[in-house]
Amino acid sequence: MLYNSTSMKPLIIQIHKRLLKNKKTIAVAESCTGGLLSKLLTDQSGSSKYFLLGLVTYSNTAKTTILKVPPSLIVNNGAVSANVALAMAKQVRKIAKTDFGIGITGIAGPTGGTSSKPVGTVYACVCSKNRTLCKKFRSKGTRAMVRNAAAAKALTLLKRLL
Repeated sequence: MLYNSTSMKPLIIQIHKRLLKNKKTIAVAESCTGGLLSKLLTDQSGSSKYFLLGLVTYSNTAKTTILKVPPSLIVNNGAVSANVALAMAKQVRKIAKTDFGIGITGIAGPTGGTSSKPVGTVYACVCSKNRTLCKKFRSKGTRAMVRNAAAAKALTLLKRLL
């Protein structure tokens, strides 16, 4: 299924209302979604009350220099891993001083996959001060389909943490 702003709108509105009602803030560090998650979180008027920062840290260099993800995490686990997604979420939350941080990294394709991490492999993590949710999932389809599914999964994790 191809997710888009329209099909994700009910989920986005629920998140929007909860963040506003609870006066919570969020920051996002994206890799494979290339800013799509930030776009979806800022589609609603008034989102500036909770959305403080969105970073697209596509390269490993950006992950290590901007987010301060330890290079050893990338070397030992690969950029597409739960450990890196969690570090991205924690670091963007720390940088922006928000209640929630999201880190998302994956292989959108059509190239770049391996036998252990095929195209469509994505890790998303959402963290707050006291809780963390991380999920690995695989999507099939075009690059756009993988990116949209990844954003939808990250939003679903955020809703669960709210």
